[in-house]
Amino acid sequence: MLDRAARLRQLTEVDQDAIRLAQQPQFARWLEQITATGGCAHPIHLTGATTVRDTYSGEILYHYDTTMEPGERLLVRCRNRRATVCPPCSRLHAGDTFHLVRAGLLGGKSVPTDVRQHPRLFVTLTAPGFGPVHHLTTGTERCRPRRDAGHCEHGRSLSCFARHTATNRLVGQPLCPDCYDYAGHVLWHAHTGELWARFTRSVRRALASAAGIAQSRFPDHARLSFAKVAEYQRRAAIHIHAVVRIDGPNGPHDPPLPWATADALTAAIRTAARAVTVHTPYSPATGEHTLRWGAQLDARPLRAFGDDDGLADDAVAAYVAKYVTKGAADTAAGTDHRLTSADEIETAPVSPHLRTLMRACWRLGGLPEFESLRLRAWAHTLGYRGHILTKSRAYSTTYSTLRAERAGHERTTAGADLPDSPDTITEARWRYMDSGHTPGAALIAAGIAEDLTRNREIAREEISQRAAH
Repeated sequence: MLDRAARLRQLTEVDQDAIRLAQQPQFARWLEQITATGGCAHPIHLTGATTVRDTYSGEILYHYDTTMEPGERLLVRCRNRRATVCPPCSRLHAGDTFHLVRAGLLGGKSVPTDVRQHPRLFVTLTAPGFGPVHHLTTGTERCRPRRDAGHCEHGRSLSCFARHTATNRLVGQPLCPDCYDYAGHVLWHAHTGELWARFTRSVRRALASAAGIAQSRFPDHARLSFAKVAEYQRRAAIHIHAVVRIDGPNGPHDPPLPWATADALTAAIRTAARAVTVHTPYSPATGEHTLRWGAQLDARPLRAFGDDDGLADDAVAAYVAKYVTKGAADTAAGTDHRLTSADEIETAPVSPHLRTLMRACWRLGGLPEFESLRLRAWAHTLGYRGHILTKSRAYSTTYSTLRAERAGHERTTAGADLPDSPDTITEARWRYMDSGHTPGAALIAAGIAEDLTRNREIAREEISQRAAH
């Protein structure tokens, strides 16, 4: 038989580290912290203290510090939205997103339920074409079955008679990389936020014109609210999906005026999408680009209360929530982490198409006329520098509010809930120390996250069975 030393030598580094942690005197408390973070894959390590005092007497009502914690540290969630980076935190972010979007459709979270009667559309805006690419095909469909398409100036065929499945690496790749407008693609991404801002202003102007009111008086008659999510297509160009809603002048608490209908909103959106343009700065290297939305536009009504027509509200909220947790590995979105040098582009685990887009970001980002776009800082997202999900102020609640409610619930559950009132003073001193796990800790955290996921699935099944009976 192998003695203890020999058995330890056969253990991996991860096993040895997990055993070391389990033998620590404060392992039980450390396990409580890991469980409290939901098995976060990359927790933040903090050290410090919080003290709550009575304003008048100075009496300490509550005190907590990390002195007695394992390693004198408190672990908190990383709150990364990407499932490829941290599955537990991404699940929480998806839940918050679902409730944020759903509240703007059906009410709740300080939004009145009457909002479901307001005109609401699910709108999809696409990117223009930057060059022909291979398409995903279904059934007997062919990619580009035009026999008279000819060849480009580089001698490559502009037709493709192949069938491309979802796993085919050619899907989304240019037929001719030398013809593809990589500079235009990158600059379009960098100006997508400005295009959206101009689009929403144009929608308001179109609605005002259709209603016969002065454009400057539109806020006195109606308010346009939205929540939008950015999605990368197979060709690595951004799609914008948005829930767009018309309210009265005071937001969701006011019913819209009779002229503010779903048809009027649809017409205004189509007019604005065709009209909006953004001009890039002139550059000797690229010239001047006129940027606009793509020709493909979809605007569909959302299902109102008591109506069977249109998209289901919950389905739209679930779709948005699912998308915001996708990482770069799940989409044609570049990488999950910023690039610090051009050399990192050459070693990034991406397709040749994405690598060329990153190179274009790096090259254009070094030109003074594009300095304000910070293309090198956003080369990992192919020049797109907006948030994946954004919303207007009056659409619904906020992530901060949802997180504060959850934190308050957790404090109450733990028996440490103290009201924030003028009668108390809170003193907090916290400092960042580190982040992440050791190999053994990562193994234990992954196990806890898996157990919590399984428990939720079992609970969901039980609730479904009870509802069925």
